[in-house]
Amino acid sequence: MTIPEFQQHKRDNKKLIVVTAYDALFARIVEQAGIQAILVGDSLGVVVQGKANTLSVTMDEMLYHTKLVAGAAQHALVIGDMPFMSYQAGHEDALRNAGRFLQAGAHAVKLEGGAVMADRVAAMTSVGIPVMGHLGMTPQSVHRYGGYKVQGKKSDRAQALLSDAKALEAAGAFAVVLEAMPVKLAKAITEQLTIPTIGIGAGPHCDGQVLVLYDLLGLFDEFVPKFVKPYAHLKADALQALRRYKEEVEQGKFPSDAESYH
Repeated sequence: MTIPEFQQHKRDNKKLIVVTAYDALFARIVEQAGIQAILVGDSLGVVVQGKANTLSVTMDEMLYHTKLVAGAAQHALVIGDMPFMSYQAGHEDALRNAGRFLQAGAHAVKLEGGAVMADRVAAMTSVGIPVMGHLGMTPQSVHRYGGYKVQGKKSDRAQALLSDAKALEAAGAFAVVLEAMPVKLAKAITEQLTIPTIGIGAGPHCDGQVLVLYDLLGLFDEFVPKFVKPYAHLKADALQALRRYKEEVEQGKFPSDAESYH
């Protein structure tokens, strides 16, 4: 999957499927399932590192996980998620850090923010770095919103988000994530942009969807947003397996002769 192929899906009215992954094993599984793009998300701060939010994730951590995913993925588009304060301070930081993602094996980067970040997007794309935008509920702004809350419910905020989306497109973004916003707003943005929209909690009218892998597999259940649909319950399966293992060791059933060398 290349950037032009990714964008062609919108023109062909074909849905784009994006999933997060943070290591080589899951990257291979995601790719074997036919998923077209893998986002190495800063969500790893919550689901892998156990933090309350994504704000403490560093560039070095993101680059480490990006290398793992990019080294395993053979066909999927790999997108590196730029962590908090890796691009906000200025063009120089944004360019240098985006370039480090590509050197780590990513094909593109993702950053949060609308018109205020358009100059960063333009600077990156002008030197050949593909950029995916991210609007709506942007997790790096969680403190400003006072929590993880739906954005764009009021007409003035909805209009601002639409303007932000157009600004990102004009700056050269190849796609934009729409997170936690009303269905009607996401539909309007999708219809008015020529670049793909990738929804997460933004309804069915986006050009594609993205979910956090640990959420859709039912591994992370400390808090489950409304927009998450678990397609498996691997935490329950893992607990059952571990309890059986513990029980068999305690009872002397494992290892048996079949698991022993002679």
